[in-house]
Amino acid sequence: MAEFVNLEQTDGIGVIRLDRPPMNALSTRVQEELREAALAADEDDDIRAVIVYGGEKVFAAGADIKEMSGMGYPEMSTRAPRLSSAFDAVARIGKPVIAAITGYALGGGCELALACDIRICADDAKLGQPEIKLGIIPGAGGTQRLPRLIGPSRAKELIFTGRMIDAQEALRIGLVDDVVPAAEVFESAKAFAGVFADGAPRALRAAKQAVDTGLELELPAGLAWESQLFAGLFATHDAHEGMTAFAEKRKPGFSGR
Repeated sequence: MAEFVNLEQTDGIGVIRLDRPPMNALSTRVQEELREAALAADEDDDIRAVIVYGGEKVFAAGADIKEMSGMGYPEMSTRAPRLSSAFDAVARIGKPVIAAITGYALGGGCELALACDIRICADDAKLGQPEIKLGIIPGAGGTQRLPRLIGPSRAKELIFTGRMIDAQEALRIGLVDDVVPAAEVFESAKAFAGVFADGAPRALRAAKQAVDTGLELELPAGLAWESQLFAGLFATHDAHEGMTAFAEKRKPGFSGR
């Protein structure tokens, strides 16, 4: 039974909700529950889009420092891959994933947001990778996903200094995609996720696979990967339905087949 991370589904939208007051510290237990929720969201055919949300006050302020401070190299050498893979489980959800960021998204919290596809941020939120101030570095994707998102120079500056940035700077450098009043963050994420509630699940999954995997390939290999995914969709009922509906000038009824 999950204690700190819950998955709820309404009208085709899944919400992965972190609930570990006061700051949603990402302890080992939270990480494992996050992995389980991500896998469940990926497997649930009734879920067409996912929101990751920490509540009205805070997204996630980072790792559980008290827990980590008691670990030495032997413990962390086995724990670190599981930490990274927990966040990777979120990144691998084959559906659009939206981070609804309130309050703080620092350290592991920022890395969790980076594992999402889209980030909608409160106007008073603070983001950053402050691990360097503890004598360590980001260990759950920050050194890898952040430079891919905002470029290596900006990412190095944030990681090297460990400074927090506000929502407007995060928007300007491309770390977040939209900034809204704090009280509207969840509803804005929900409205965006709702766009996909009637979408074509197999096409959305293929689109995400094409972009995410393609970024790791040389362009010719990426183009070949795209072609393979594109052609594969012609074996689906949804592709036939979508093109037939277009020809008949009606709204398609996608079933995920």
